[in-house]
Amino acid sequence: MMNTLIARLFRVIEIMIAVFLGLMILLVFMNVVARYVFNIGFVWSEEIARLCFIFLVYLGSIEAMRDNRHLMVDTVLLKLPKVLRVGVYALTQVGIIWVMSVLLRGAWRVVLMTRHNVWVATGFPAHFVHFFGCILAASIMLIGVMNLVRLFVFKMPVEELIRMRGGSGS
Repeated sequence: MMNTLIARLFRVIEIMIAVFLGLMILLVFMNVVARYVFNIGFVWSEEIARLCFIFLVYLGSIEAMRDNRHLMVDTVLLKLPKVLRVGVYALTQVGIIWVMSVLLRGAWRVVLMTRHNVWVATGFPAHFVHFFGCILAASIMLIGVMNLVRLFVFKMPVEELIRMRGGSGS
């Protein structure tokens, strides 16, 4: 049941990524046409496109971490002896968790500093963007912890962990 819930959550994330990408492309195209054909521009569309890009990157990063599609050179890792392989993989996950904890603390500080600021054209609350940076960091930290649990508690081999797609091992 938990796997089904997680699979549905990530399906929603994939749909949101597609919507943000489509909306961003539409807004930028619309603004280019408006500027060059009609000699007018929509300032608000630039801010909305920027938001779409930010959320696209945040959600895509979470999805990439879950599916192990992030930047990782596994060629060297797979050539190491099993004990070293486990150690390097675990150290990598701990490093990811640490970097995301730094991001989480920093993003939260920026949320607090910008809680009264809004974007000029749309009036969008500036702290909202940084709050989603907190969600990004917490999500990736959780995925990193789950990778360590799979490694040490469920005794999954590193080879299987780095080839996992969507947590299903396919």
